[in-house]
Amino acid sequence: MAVTGMNPSVSFSDLVQVFARIGFLSFGGPAGQIALMHRELVDERKWIAEEDFLHALNFCHLLPGPEAQQLATWTGWRLHGWRGGLAGGLLFVIPGAIIILALSMLYAVAADLVWVEALFLGIKAAVLAIVVQALLRIAGRALETGLKRALAVAAFVGLFLLDLPFPLIVLGAGLIGIAVAAVRPDLLALKPSNGDGAATARPWRSTFLSIALWGAVWAAPMVLIALTLGQDHVLWEIGAFFSQLAIVTFGGAYAVLAYMAQEAVQGFGWLQPGEMADGLGLAETTPGPLILVTQFVGFLAAFRAPEPFSPMVAGLIGAALTTWVTFAPCFLWIFAFAPWIDRLGNAVRLKGGLAAVTAAVVGVIGNLTAWFALHVLFGAVGEQRFGPLRLYWPDLASFDWRAGVLALVACLLAFRFGWSVPRNLAICAAGGLVLSLQF
Repeated sequence: MAVTGMNPSVSFSDLVQVFARIGFLSFGGPAGQIALMHRELVDERKWIAEEDFLHALNFCHLLPGPEAQQLATWTGWRLHGWRGGLAGGLLFVIPGAIIILALSMLYAVAADLVWVEALFLGIKAAVLAIVVQALLRIAGRALETGLKRALAVAAFVGLFLLDLPFPLIVLGAGLIGIAVAAVRPDLLALKPSNGDGAATARPWRSTFLSIALWGAVWAAPMVLIALTLGQDHVLWEIGAFFSQLAIVTFGGAYAVLAYMAQEAVQGFGWLQPGEMADGLGLAETTPGPLILVTQFVGFLAAFRAPEPFSPMVAGLIGAALTTWVTFAPCFLWIFAFAPWIDRLGNAVRLKGGLAAVTAAVVGVIGNLTAWFALHVLFGAVGEQRFGPLRLYWPDLASFDWRAGVLALVACLLAFRFGWSVPRNLAICAAGGLVLSLQF
């Protein structure tokens, strides 16, 4: 399919080589991944103009899912149409997905070993520091107005104290942002639209074809599972849950980790609380989008309820299914809506919804931080309800002083010395080994 703005001087083989390189080097979360793509595609090769790159990045922020992977898909689409988009998006994900799968398999068979538990004690502590750092960084960028700060507080209270559904938080914040942008865009620090792009063509046909095709691709494994295993099987639960998650993952992976962790642990019983932090630690140390932690969850959920398959085969199917339903929607969003990028970039109400959701995400990450802190630092955490309020009560006697020490070290390395995530994780993992074996 022809795409406006395609660069015929960029061969498809060159595109594949560059995105394979990006896929293997995309450490550091979305900020590092976007910076890497900017250097490779804008600064060094000049395949994409600076203005187009930033415009596309803003567009990707409007969509659910990992914005860096969607930016890679958009870039490939811009250069070589559908096959370029597939190449860019898949090569961004596949290296990290393979590594996470291998680590998940190792974790499933070795998690009970003493030295593995000791390693992950340190990793969990480092993850706590990483999440705190993400909270402060995102809050500093996103909460520049009083309304945004109020939305963040409301989201935290709604999740941590009132146990409201995560999709309701996202939808409510988005609707508030759309309404406010219509009358007082300054409350969300929005700039008025300049009207550019109003005369661009409306590519309805391309959009509908993309939705139909990728909707079918997204649904195909779920139809197969329903026909062969039924809707009571764990694979159906995995596919349905992560399909829902793919629709509401505005604001990046950290925005949905708390919801995913609480559902995987408390709702479905797939994982123990500490295992969710283990999975996040694995995802932090591998290339690709952080949302690949979902693959770890899908693997363990199927591995532990494998019938009629063997545990390892079930785990592999669960991991593949999770990755499929997590990333197939990303291609749907890009291929369906990329042709509308000029119009969407000037939609003030849509920007208002996004700004409000981004503000609420700060509260969501605050909920994640508190939830992780309780389950990393304490061996036993109770839960009690007082009417609509849901309160967590840690057993003070179960406090793990080793995790506390390592968390302080991780915070010192991250905030005082600015150490990278992989270095911080490595030091804390080694510290977990030392403390566990010595005491």
